Amino acid sequence: MAAPTRICIEHFGGSFFVFTLMGYLNYSYNLTTLGFNIFIFFISGLMIFSFMKIIFTGDVYKNFQIAWRAALLGGLFSLGFYIYLVCPNNIKIFGLYMSVMSFFHASEFMAIAIVQPNLVSTDSFVLNHSPEYTIAAVISWAEFFIEAYFFPNIKQLYFITYFGLVVCIFGEVLRKLAMFTAGSNFSHLVQYEKAEDHELVTTGVYGWFRHPSYVGWFYWAVGTQILLINPICIPAYALVSWMFFNKRIYIEEITLLNFFGQNYVNYQHKVGIGLPFIKGYQI
Repeated sequence: MAAPTRICIEHFGGSFFVFTLMGYLNYSYNLTTLGFNIFIFFISGLMIFSFMKIIFTGDVYKNFQIAWRAALLGGLFSLGFYIYLVCPNNIKIFGLYMSVMSFFHASEFMAIAIVQPNLVSTDSFVLNHSPEYTIAAVISWAEFFIEAYFFPNIKQLYFITYFGLVVCIFGEVLRKLAMFTAGSNFSHLVQYEKAEDHELVTTGVYGWFRHPSYVGWFYWAVGTQILLINPICIPAYALVSWMFFNKRIYIEEITLLNFFGQNYVNYQHKVGIGLPFIKGYQI
């Protein structure tokens, strides 16, 4: 197993184990006061960070950067389940959201580390995807907590949350299937120059959609807002994500037509994009 993949799995899993153990002990002994839990989880996180700092020194600075991000995501993944168990009914679903978000970003790194080990970096976590991505996330958090405070009953319609969770899982699985099916042909960035080993992939999930990774990310993003029961951000995320992928796919299909010519034209005629009202670039 390649070093980045191993480091990510070990530290995501290790952090998840430590925080899950702490959460289990707290839950079992009914130690659920906010101040106490903040103290316990802060100390646990500080110990994990300090331990990694001792291990990763000198020339392995890059590995440390991978390790602490993976550990952070593993801790948040566990903490999300803990919040779901112990927080008030109008807040608990935010814990599921935390777990969905942290797993998505960790799995993005691990997938790239497996299919494109030469290109993997800390950017592969896509935590710093774009300023717009960060702003959108913060706005969704603000909406959730404002509505949870003033309209707590809205956040207790759990059948909506569970539907959103199913949508997130569908999007997550579809995107990762796309990444593994494409293999070394996959990249987080649009490629403007054709590599010698770049092939047109039309099998597996690429036989369902021309851009299954984008379809998966679109439904995952909208699913996070359904999960949070954010009535404002659900349509907002759908619209903004649609606009982003409409532009991205248009540009990407120009490059794919340059790379593969008539073969890609034939592929366009056989397989749709998978996102409503997006046609891509057509000759």
